Amino acid sequence: MPSLRIQRVIAAAVVLTQGGIAVTGAIVRVTASGLGCPTWPQCFPGSFTPVPVAEVPVIHQAVEFGNRMLTFLVVLTAVAAVLAVTRARRRREVRFYAWLMPASTVVQAVIGGITVLTGLLWWTVAIHLIASMAMVWLAVLLFVKVGEADGAAKVGEADGAAKVGEADNDDTVVTTLLVPGQLRRLTALSGVALAGVLVSGTLVTGAGPHAGDKSIDQPVPRLQVEITTLAHLHSSLLVAYLSLLVALGFALTAVHAPRPVMIRLAVLVGLVCAQALVGVVQFATGVPAALVAIHVAGAAACTAATSALWASMRERTKAEALQR
Repeated sequence: MPSLRIQRVIAAAVVLTQGGIAVTGAIVRVTASGLGCPTWPQCFPGSFTPVPVAEVPVIHQAVEFGNRMLTFLVVLTAVAAVLAVTRARRRREVRFYAWLMPASTVVQAVIGGITVLTGLLWWTVAIHLIASMAMVWLAVLLFVKVGEADGAAKVGEADGAAKVGEADNDDTVVTTLLVPGQLRRLTALSGVALAGVLVSGTLVTGAGPHAGDKSIDQPVPRLQVEITTLAHLHSSLLVAYLSLLVALGFALTAVHAPRPVMIRLAVLVGLVCAQALVGVVQFATGVPAALVAIHVAGAAACTAATSALWASMRERTKAEALQR
């Protein structure tokens, strides 16, 4: 039976691979390698691996094929998570989140295939990235829930109050909301604001210079909206997101929120500020390719940190541990 440590390591690997493949996808786009493998699921008609052809540079084939190969690592960690929590006989909630990983990876593969087969239409690329960020959020929740005590509470939660239920092995499990419910809802609202930032960011990308392919004969269709307008929308939503986090920080300080919650909020605010700085530099320097990959990595980090903050506001432990 896999130990709790092994389960946590596997869950952490799931988070890293889900975020990592979003970054490699950005590298595919900024290197114009989006059609390095022009078909799907095969790379070229009749071959699952790259084929030397004059029309497609070798470097583009290597980058796109490498990104596809990373999908196997994503699948491997996702399957490992399912096997680990199933063999450890974890509660249904943990198994549910574990199963979301391979299931959503299949969905992502299909979206990726549609993106290639439609010639990198900007909105398919946007959906691809948003789906990746959603998977990062869920992967973080899986990691958190793996570390919680098993058992199902029979009653709901109340602000700052512990609610008791019976665990599967007859050990008492206590679920405690560590901050007032209104502040947890404010955290959820910040998650909605983050979603708006991510969506508007994909619109900027859709109108930007990195289409994923530089073919002159068949140019990739782009979003026909002034990029400056979209960039201002994106930055405004980022300011709103950051403002919510700052307001949340003052409120959590006022109610003396636990240290782990405050640390996660501080890390998140730092990440958002760094992400804003990268965005400003991008806009001022003509969106260099390297900064695009860094910006996507930052988006994944902000998504993971927001999910971790949300999860840290609720604690699930065995009553025996609380009594000690």
